[in-house]
Amino acid sequence: MTAFQTGQQRDDTAIAAGFRAAIDEARRFVGATAPNPPVGCALLDRDGAILTAAAHHKAGTFHAEARALAQCAELGLTDRIHTAVVTLEPCNHTGRTPPCSEALLVTPVKTVWVGCADPNPRVAGGGGARLTAAGRTVRWLSEATTLPDQRALLAECRGLIAPFVYWASSRKAWFTVKQAVDAGGSMIPPTGRTTFTSPAALDLAHALRRATDAVVTGIGTVRADLPGLDVRRVADHVERRRILLVCGRRDNAPAAWLEQAERRFDVRFCAAVEDAPAMLAEAGALWALVEAGPTLLAAMRAGDVWDDWLRIEQRAAGGERLTVASRHRDTPLALFADRGLDFVEPTKADQIIKKEDAACFPA
Repeated sequence: MTAFQTGQQRDDTAIAAGFRAAIDEARRFVGATAPNPPVGCALLDRDGAILTAAAHHKAGTFHAEARALAQCAELGLTDRIHTAVVTLEPCNHTGRTPPCSEALLVTPVKTVWVGCADPNPRVAGGGGARLTAAGRTVRWLSEATTLPDQRALLAECRGLIAPFVYWASSRKAWFTVKQAVDAGGSMIPPTGRTTFTSPAALDLAHALRRATDAVVTGIGTVRADLPGLDVRRVADHVERRRILLVCGRRDNAPAAWLEQAERRFDVRFCAAVEDAPAMLAEAGALWALVEAGPTLLAAMRAGDVWDDWLRIEQRAAGGERLTVASRHRDTPLALFADRGLDFVEPTKADQIIKKEDAACFPA
């Protein structure tokens, strides 16, 4: 039997469910929207029932709010719209698409819940202010401490836009390092194998490849492993062509490997890892996954060329521990928290990034 809920508790539960639907829809398109951030929107009726949920799919196509409104119209449900729940503040400017704030204002929507404020300094912003001025109620997730799972929902809303926020302020791509070690602290897999991690950890690795705009590796890893670095264990975005950035000289890459890689990736080379984040940002990438060996990881560690660091460690007694250190308050890895990630405070990053770790051999 369901426990008795007050009217406010029912409202809070409905809004939390709206945020979960919007976030989950946006997560489906993480890795496909650059240079835009992934955004989700859910539309609710007066009783809190979800009418539809939608997301931004790709730059130049409908924003999440416009797509959700179009879906509602197709279903004949526009007149029932009462509340909009969006992971990011609706835009209030005309770019490749019309302002979402204006699209909402021509509907019966009364209340708009917002996960994160628009962080882009290059646009006018003010979607929330525009809606408020037009008589709509605007609520912010950060202030709604009574919502079920509010902290987790807020972390995921912020995680959706974390690489975009970093790009907008620094003109650099966000770098996530993935490093796996065995129980003895070594990354060298048994003879004849390219990895020793579990199927769940491999699924996570491929999900991260799918979610990112670029993969970064070193020429040493290329020569030692001839890695594929493509998405295989999960379904990839349709017609998605990522950047593969190799730190090292092009003429040191095996010709057969390079020919194969260029069929699937926009392959680029850089001489210095310090230049990589700006190079990828200029090429349109917001988020990059680093899968590399000890030389490149040591250089990244020494130069602070990383934003979060995922360590997958085998336990001596069996199983794995997946630990995340981040240099920022927010991280896109919050979107993968349901895969058992353990997030540590930035001050404890040295416990995750250990100099004695050996190499990573990506499959």
